[in-house]
Amino acid sequence: MSPALLEVAVLDPRDVPGATEGGADRLHLAASGPVVAMSPEPAIVSAVCRDSDLPVFVLLRLNDSWTTTGGELTRLVGLAEDYLGCGAQGVSFGFLDANLEVDVEVCTHLASRLPGVSWTFGPAIDDTLEPQRSWRRLVDLPGLVGVRSAGSPRGLEVGYDDLLAVAAADPAFARLLLPGAGLLAEHVPWFIRAGVQQFHLGPQARPGGSVKAYVDAGHVRSWRLLLDDAMDRAARTAG
Repeated sequence: MSPALLEVAVLDPRDVPGATEGGADRLHLAASGPVVAMSPEPAIVSAVCRDSDLPVFVLLRLNDSWTTTGGELTRLVGLAEDYLGCGAQGVSFGFLDANLEVDVEVCTHLASRLPGVSWTFGPAIDDTLEPQRSWRRLVDLPGLVGVRSAGSPRGLEVGYDDLLAVAAADPAFARLLLPGAGLLAEHVPWFIRAGVQQFHLGPQARPGGSVKAYVDAGHVRSWRLLLDDAMDRAARTAG
């Protein structure tokens, strides 16, 4: 069984040492906004990529809704190209249509304009009306390597049972699932038993869970050890 992938959210280069030394496998870079995370400036992307050998996936989001317009979509494509030119290896985005369904057209357009580029779908899926249907709409999109979800807009404290059921419902869902907001140590073994092999850390990687504190190597390392132990136990059980 392969090691679990650990993705850590970073905001600027000062977060990179803690994530790297703690054992992260991938960085998720965004700019902290007053309401939601937004796309960072290319200069920040360049600085983070210079300071890390880890793959960096950068958020594509220019407004605080889950929708986008034609003009903004063009800007997002250009921004993604700038990020890739700065050294990013992937991007993260997620859009819904007016019916709160995954906007397959917009997502496919973005993915097709970035051929060969891996991407993750963000937590917009937690605002869809029928998550199981949303997952089915996502699994075949080109380049998709992860779907960050908490099972509920209110986080895993509310959505854990539903999200675990999603993972158990289909191996393709489990393969893509990237449990995120509100993830607790006690959740990890159950997700791994359901086939989940990648996890996202946000506030969990920072002292006090505060964005005012930098990502801490000790916090990340404790999660790294937890994931590795849970994967080892699952492999022994399966064997």
